[in-house]
Amino acid sequence: MDGGGETVNVKKWTVFYPVYINSKKTVADGRRISLTNACENPTCVEISDCCAHLKLPNAVEIDKAYPRDFMQVGRVRVLLKREDGTLCNPAISSRKQLMLRVAELVPRHPGRTKKQEPASSSTAGPSKSGKGGRKKR
Repeated sequence: MDGGGETVNVKKWTVFYPVYINSKKTVADGRRISLTNACENPTCVEISDCCAHLKLPNAVEIDKAYPRDFMQVGRVRVLLKREDGTLCNPAISSRKQLMLRVAELVPRHPGRTKKQEPASSSTAGPSKSGKGGRKKR
């Protein structure tokens, strides 16, 4: 049940759901990196562009959903290692490194910089206390 012997078998590539680096999600919801490193509501397109920027072959699968939250549609397949085992980008050897690099790049994505300029300049600390800010005092 393989991809029909085609040269590019996307099924073997690493799966990357936007939830993994979403600062709005908890670890129970599927976030895989620390809140300080995560970014706000990343989209598949942004992740795909960031992978392309890192010179990593990638494919967006819009019809796929995240199992824990099936309302979260779309995922990105990324090729970290070629068939012969060599890395596509020597700086990125693991999923974890990929997640951290992409989460770092997404806030600087051209589609984002226009909308949220004041938000990106603030640190992760103050932005979190938006709802519970009044209660603390």
